[in-house]
Amino acid sequence: MELSHHRSAGNALGSGLQRSVKHAAAIVPPVHASHSRPTPNIVGQAAPQALKPRRSAKKAGLAPSKHVAAASWICNAVQPAVEPQMAEAVDMPMPVVADLETILQERDACGVGFIANLKSIRSHTIVEQALLALGCMEHRGACSADDDSGDGAGLMTQIPWKLLKQEVPQINEATTGVGMMLLPNDDALEAQAKAILEEAVSAEGLKLLGYRQVPVTHEVVGRFAKATQPRIWQVFIEGKPGQTGDDLERQLFIVRKLVERAKQAQMGAAAEDFYICTLSNRTIVYKGMLRSVVVGQFYKDLVNPDFETAFAIYHRRFSTNTTPKWPLAQPMRVLGHNGEINTLQGNLNWIASRQTELEHPVWAGREAQLMPLCNAAESDSANLDHVAELLVRTGFDPQEALMLLVPEAFRNHPDLMKEYSEVVDFYEFFEGLQEGWDGPALLVFSDGKRVGARLDRNGLRPARFWRTADDTIYVASEVGVLGDVISNASNIVAKGRLGPGQMVCADLESGSFAENAAISKAMATKQPYKQWVEQSVRRLEDLSPTAFPAETAMDSATMLRLQAANGMGAEDAQMVVEGMAQAGVEPTYCMGDDIPLAVLSDKPHILYNYFKQRFAQVTNPPIDPLREGLVMSLEMRLGGRGNLLQPGADTYRQVKSFRYQGVPVVAPSKGVVSGIVSLIAATAFVRGCTGLQQLIFLLVVGSRVASPVAEGLHVPDRNDINVVQYRGCCWIM
Repeated sequence: MELSHHRSAGNALGSGLQRSVKHAAAIVPPVHASHSRPTPNIVGQAAPQALKPRRSAKKAGLAPSKHVAAASWICNAVQPAVEPQMAEAVDMPMPVVADLETILQERDACGVGFIANLKSIRSHTIVEQALLALGCMEHRGACSADDDSGDGAGLMTQIPWKLLKQEVPQINEATTGVGMMLLPNDDALEAQAKAILEEAVSAEGLKLLGYRQVPVTHEVVGRFAKATQPRIWQVFIEGKPGQTGDDLERQLFIVRKLVERAKQAQMGAAAEDFYICTLSNRTIVYKGMLRSVVVGQFYKDLVNPDFETAFAIYHRRFSTNTTPKWPLAQPMRVLGHNGEINTLQGNLNWIASRQTELEHPVWAGREAQLMPLCNAAESDSANLDHVAELLVRTGFDPQEALMLLVPEAFRNHPDLMKEYSEVVDFYEFFEGLQEGWDGPALLVFSDGKRVGARLDRNGLRPARFWRTADDTIYVASEVGVLGDVISNASNIVAKGRLGPGQMVCADLESGSFAENAAISKAMATKQPYKQWVEQSVRRLEDLSPTAFPAETAMDSATMLRLQAANGMGAEDAQMVVEGMAQAGVEPTYCMGDDIPLAVLSDKPHILYNYFKQRFAQVTNPPIDPLREGLVMSLEMRLGGRGNLLQPGADTYRQVKSFRYQGVPVVAPSKGVVSGIVSLIAATAFVRGCTGLQQLIFLLVVGSRVASPVAEGLHVPDRNDINVVQYRGCCWIM
């Protein structure tokens, strides 16, 4: 039986202050592991009776941390294939349409940050500081009804080789991937999950070195979280001879994708209990349905002084309208996300519709094995992470991937044009390849070599950064997370905040720290984007307008008959079409709409009557394109969108709309429309639709009817026309 995540509106709104005061005593610096003592490993056995939440939280926060001294290392007997098996032909999975009901079940808004040493010096101090900062983010997260089961919290760090080599001395840092796995809390299902992993590893010609059971403290887990607590294991996989760096990362990515496909096919409903948090040669994630302050107490590795890293990303989750799950805790594989993606349904459906076109030579024709790319049943953060991860594994810099996925508001931006105007062509080009993932978002990211943060174009999530004299970079949702604002003030050499659409990035390989202008210039000058835009996009302003004909092309009776045949009533013609033609703007109505739903009507309706405009998918107010013109535009593109993984001058050919006297218009891809027109025949149809042989479309301005032929519009066979109706205007392709 699935436990519901019960939280009343009042409790959700008021729980932040209440929770931060209640658990203030539990926010303590991590306990040094030298004070620890061995405890028996109980994973796989019956969980002990949970203590009362309040008492266990206090006890867990004040008692010395317990560390398992004995190794939980299990060698694996599976031998890899002598030669990698040839990848069988895999059919591309059918795209799954994302429906709003599923999406609304998985939203989140959280606290996030990172700490990174520019000199790439590994130390346990970074882990201690990250745990302390994470503890101070408790008010940004949420708990279940037991007030002890967190929505999620976790850390992403470099792989702690020093710690792992104490138990697995034979691993090679350059050629070994480490996986962090959440497995079902059932012996049979755990064995099945491991068998699926081992089969995928063997099929790829890799060597599975063995498993390590991650030492944890069960007593600090809340009652509800304990009911679904998984068994947590690490797996060690050795790459093929000579396979290192990005090649090894891609190989491990393929293994994980093969496992994800296989578990869905073989494990049924239990598949969601088998989750690989990370499988990488560079990064590892420790996370779970925990409160911030108990992450270090639950994962005993994190308080071991031999756990050393040069960076750490920390995240505390507030899950909105969803039942929290262990796998949905963050950070993900590349991102940690504070906010929500309001365009999620469109993003998911566009990804599903075009994922068959994604290809790149580095995948050697195996792209079908990486699909489906997104899953509407997962959170918005998880799906954005899926797309960002694919881009990074394909060869995009993480800064570049975040810029094209979460673009800056680059139009009507005076500072941008002065400081880094080159980036306009970058955004213009990728606008034709990838719809923006839009919504309040502070995104912290890392590929193991670079660590950075990106803010959405509206700047609706806070983000502060500062740099200390020892070349350590800090980014957080707020200042004061380390409790040293006053005492450490003299050690801070630079500080600032992220503005709308801005980014910072720490490069651990070069030891450099870049802010938004430098990053934008570097990414925008990697390719000749200005030239690509000129070759790929056709603009309407390049076409010369022509006056409308002086005489109407048909009599009133014929026009009335055709209007009726196309489902247009007198109100539509008089209040909508004539108003748009005379004023050049859309008619505005009040929000109260008492028109009967077309789907329930016994009369025929034009196609777009069956659809309604949707506001933001959660609680945000609708965006006003006039008052918020700095951050949005009604411009749009028409034409096929090409292969996102291989951008170039020939990737796509599109037509770009613009606003003419308040009316959005676009040029056709066949012939030339002379004049700005509105569509009365509001029937949208697709290429090759033989059932619409008698389609008649009327181009009307006021009471005049313009003939398509008289207007110079080339009209090919009606089966070879695309008519798209959008916001009361017509675009013909």
